Amino acid sequence: MKWRYFKQNLFLGVVRLSALTIAISLGGFLFYIFVNGLGAISWEFLTLPPRDSMTKGGIMPAILGTIYLTSGAIIIALPLGVVSAVYLNEYAKQGPVVRIIRLGVNCLAGVPSIVFGLFGLGLFVVFLQFGSCILSGALTLGFLILPTIIGASEEALKSVPQTFREASLGLGISKWHTILRIVLPNALPGILTGSILGIGRAAGETAPIMFTASAFFTAKLPTSIFDEVMALPYHVYVLATAGTHIEETRQIQYGTVLVLVGLVLSIDLIAIVIRSYIRKKKRW
Repeated sequence: MKWRYFKQNLFLGVVRLSALTIAISLGGFLFYIFVNGLGAISWEFLTLPPRDSMTKGGIMPAILGTIYLTSGAIIIALPLGVVSAVYLNEYAKQGPVVRIIRLGVNCLAGVPSIVFGLFGLGLFVVFLQFGSCILSGALTLGFLILPTIIGASEEALKSVPQTFREASLGLGISKWHTILRIVLPNALPGILTGSILGIGRAAGETAPIMFTASAFFTAKLPTSIFDEVMALPYHVYVLATAGTHIEETRQIQYGTVLVLVGLVLSIDLIAIVIRSYIRKKKRW
């Protein structure tokens, strides 16, 4: 009996230590970025384009470019991901073929992002001749986060009790309307969780947009989805590795990272608030 309690306490101690280590690491990272980047943050930094070889000015084009690319990726990936999850969980006959499809989705979720970048370059930029633009970048990022959204959406659909479906079908409601009116609303919080994960990955990726959408420098704002854009992660990469004044732009680099982290957290916070509202509404 004592040995069993000892193992239980040891396991709980390891779990708590792991959680504490992760929390401290994340807090230290955010604190480091905040301290080093806060000095660069100003109204001009957030509203002006870069100038003087990107050693002065602001990052407004990069902020808007990141918002455009991330929004486009979610608009593309979320409907496809949810529809795919609905088919796999509600309509597809469970068997070897479905297991292979799920295995493929899980494998795609672990593929390095640069592979998706080369895929987007070959398909959207070259073959379909969209060129390096917002559309190509958004499509590439959409395919990048699609496996994550499919997996999260399918798990959310599985969490809906089967009795909900049986009760609806027993009342004579069609399967399609049961999924649309009963299953999806109850699975929506979990689907939004997958969207949050997708937003975070799409906003922070550099390799895919490097080949498909990002410009080294452009002072003008995009006027269509076929324009190139600056983006925050690629802008940081340029300043840190390919710029001509790397040390002079060090504070701008940290400031850009701070803005990127703040932007991702803001978008995620909006999604979390919506998810919480939906859960409370369901309780009512």
